[in-house]
Amino acid sequence: MSDDKQYSSEVVETTREYYNSDDADTFYHTIWGGEDIHVGLYQSDDEPIFDASRRTVERMISKLDELGENTRVLDIGAGYGGAARYIAKNYGCTVVALNLSEVENERDRQKNKEQGLDDKIDVVDASFDDIPYDEESFDVVWCQDSILHSDNREKVIEEVARVLKSGGEFVFTDPMQADDCPEGVLQPILDRIHLESLASPKFYRETAPKYGLEEVEFDQHDEQLTTHYSRVLKELKANEDKLEGKVSDEYIENMKKGLNHWVDGGENGYLAWGIFHFRKQ
Repeated sequence: MSDDKQYSSEVVETTREYYNSDDADTFYHTIWGGEDIHVGLYQSDDEPIFDASRRTVERMISKLDELGENTRVLDIGAGYGGAARYIAKNYGCTVVALNLSEVENERDRQKNKEQGLDDKIDVVDASFDDIPYDEESFDVVWCQDSILHSDNREKVIEEVARVLKSGGEFVFTDPMQADDCPEGVLQPILDRIHLESLASPKFYRETAPKYGLEEVEFDQHDEQLTTHYSRVLKELKANEDKLEGKVSDEYIENMKKGLNHWVDGGENGYLAWGIFHFRKQ
């Protein structure tokens, strides 16, 4: 792990340190699904997290015009690389999995080797607000539930547009606040993730065109955010014994509180989530 790497802001460093922690790595790999540590599309409240998360990946792929051996994909905030492996394995694409956490990235590289995909996927230690690639390097930029962690989301959108080829596609999900969310009601969530705000659908719709990204679709499923966090909370409670001695009691209690805050925000109609699809003009 390259502990001397410095990123652009305190928020980015805080996020990196969190996902590098033993507690977070063990929790996400054990409870949240292991491959796709993102929000799922659930067909029932008790569906396995992995199945629902994989359905999100499949739905996002269905939005894209074409994926094949000549398609170059950038996954920003790639986590353990589940989506990158799915895309590389099923469509033959070459994928760059860019992610902040060196701990997650090492687990990602190991999974790629185990599945015989390390020749198709390049795992890169980097931040998505400073993407280390030239202009027009990728046909597709992909992101799942990661941009919320940025304190400069417009810069992330600018970087995405910069590295996308003309006609390239940007498909992403992000936990957001609703466009009509009252001020102050999400403070418990913001305190938990060390941020001053969440983005909103309006933010992305207004920001993306500044950088030549035209909206194709917003496949909105706000209710899935509530279902997902409820499902993760249920899974955590059911498997606390498996985490004993591996994850600190303090982390588990804080996670329960944090998940409850997300559930409350969703049930009150303060949150938004779905699949955004943009194309570079």
